[in-house]
Amino acid sequence: MAEVAGLRPARELSIDTYQLWQQAQKIPCVTGFYIKDLNLLEVAPWEQKGGHGAFVNLEGTGGIDDAYVCEIPPGKKLKAQKHLYEEMVFVVKGRGGTTVWQKNGRKHTFEWQQGSLFAIPLNASYQHFNGSGVEPARYFAVTNAPLIMNIFHNLDFIFDNEFAFLNRFDPNQDDYFSKDGEMWALRNMAINFVADVHVIKLVPWKPRGGSGTSMHFDLAAQLMQAHISQFAPGTYKKAHRHGPGAHVIILSGQGYSLLWPEGTEPVRVEWQPGSVVVPPSQWFHQHFNSGGGPARYLALRKGGGGRYKFPIVFHDGEAGESIKEGGSQIEYEDEEASIHQQFEAALAKAGARCAMGELHPRCSTR
Repeated sequence: MAEVAGLRPARELSIDTYQLWQQAQKIPCVTGFYIKDLNLLEVAPWEQKGGHGAFVNLEGTGGIDDAYVCEIPPGKKLKAQKHLYEEMVFVVKGRGGTTVWQKNGRKHTFEWQQGSLFAIPLNASYQHFNGSGVEPARYFAVTNAPLIMNIFHNLDFIFDNEFAFLNRFDPNQDDYFSKDGEMWALRNMAINFVADVHVIKLVPWKPRGGSGTSMHFDLAAQLMQAHISQFAPGTYKKAHRHGPGAHVIILSGQGYSLLWPEGTEPVRVEWQPGSVVVPPSQWFHQHFNSGGGPARYLALRKGGGGRYKFPIVFHDGEAGESIKEGGSQIEYEDEEASIHQQFEAALAKAGARCAMGELHPRCSTR
């Protein structure tokens, strides 16, 4: 069929409800591969929230999820909110509290501090407060707003929906935000509030390499997932790949990550506490601890592998299983020789020692 003069391809004319909403907020939007330090990210007045904020739409989100930084001025509170998309909150700095409630039912209030992690129950009303009259409080949130807004493309339905998801948040449950986590699988915990992600106990996960430990969290019965991983000084994790949307927040340590689509040269990003990296969909990525202490990170991401089945399949392959066996991981013996050479050079520059030992066939300390 001949092209009609004056008409453009449909992809150039399609309506992105999330993008239109985001533009209407009139706050900064950060793009690229990573953020060096969440503490230093520039924010601007955000009318809808009643504080200061900036969107974070890094390359690896793939339109599945997004993130934002929000700052609450000293002694202030944000506006009450309610929405039909899921949201996970990590407190970057400061202390304060949050009140959560349904239309019918009592209010629940809990306190948080730097390092706290929690999720907003779906479509429940909530309000954040800064507990300090001197210092601002800042949090980093990951949401699935892009997916949900573009499915329904009706903002009134998203922000003014009265349905109460009592299977996710029962206001009559006294200990909703204070009860201990429930282990339902080897490395999976159902929990609604983590007081401090820097110190919570993790369990070994040897297949991922680097003498690593981890724990996965199902927060507020969401589809979205969170997990914490830690690996020892002088070690690095095995490269793997998966679908979009994993926001990796560095909690401790010094190092770098390599990111690459198969068959290309890796992109290297240096990180420190407060850095955020989002690997693009199906790009291999690998995290290296080149410092003198343990490296720990928190990943906030789209669903998959949690208690509730995620409805979109990305064919990720089993984490911790070699790509030679249908998994998503490159074993140490199969990686490019330059990767380990680069790591030992980074350790030498930092005055640290390689601790891969028997873990890696090319390690100089074997």
